[in-house]
Amino acid sequence: MEPVYFILAIMGCGDGQAACQEQRVEPVRYETAAECRAAMPVALQRHTDIDFPVVSAACRASGPVMVKNEVKRPRG
Repeated sequence: MEPVYFILAIMGCGDGQAACQEQRVEPVRYETAAECRAAMPVALQRHTDIDFPVVSAACRASGPVMVKNEVKRPRG
């Protein structure tokens, strides 16, 4: 199973960051959310050509995610 990693999505938004839409995804995978957030300023500088009033970025987890499945047993 592949590990969870983080990707950096470049978002185009209206004024006041309303109605944001994902425009691009950086090709780099980050091992932690902190590494992803640290890369945001430089990544945003590479995407100034997006035709939106506001360009922002968001780190997102990617890869398989494990969910804890608890079975509740009746008391008796």
